[in-house]
Amino acid sequence: MKRICFASGNKHKVAEIAAMLEPLGWTVEPLVLSVEEDAPTFVGNAEKKARAALALSGLPSLADDSGLEVDALGGAPGVLSARYAGAGHDDAANNAKLVAALRGVPEERRGARFRCALVFVDPEGARVVAEGVCEGRIGFAERGAGGFGYDPLFLVAGDAAGRTMAELTAEEKNRVSHRARALARLVGELGELGGR
Repeated sequence: MKRICFASGNKHKVAEIAAMLEPLGWTVEPLVLSVEEDAPTFVGNAEKKARAALALSGLPSLADDSGLEVDALGGAPGVLSARYAGAGHDDAANNAKLVAALRGVPEERRGARFRCALVFVDPEGARVVAEGVCEGRIGFAERGAGGFGYDPLFLVAGDAAGRTMAELTAEEKNRVSHRARALARLVGELGELGGR
């Protein structure tokens, strides 16, 4: 097994990435960093974290930045998704603010997507960027006990049962999520992630 440093303090993201990388021969070592996520794009924030992780660990490093883009809100909360309700607020506060912001917005105008940018860097100077998107729409009320963040409000496009991301099993989510799609692209870009 090869070691890869994943720059994240989010235990849910760590679990998702580990579940997707371990079958490819990677052992994921999470690293909690204090990096100011002040870039205007998901890629910019992910790269800052990946480079900081590489500098600290000396290992091939991976970081993500992801969030929710809501059409009726002009793409907000976007890169501010984790801090939508303000610094120090939690998922419940972010979800409550989103529901309030969309009050009165009809179903057909509630289109949204989760977007994830992954950046991989290694000691030899490689840099690979991959993005993934999961389309859907924002529901009127939270449903489901799985997932995290905005998952209970996000109705996954194409799901025959009309489920939210929080109603999917972990295995189902890891097939359709923005993070899974970004990782699949990253693996494709590298040829074989574990073969470096």
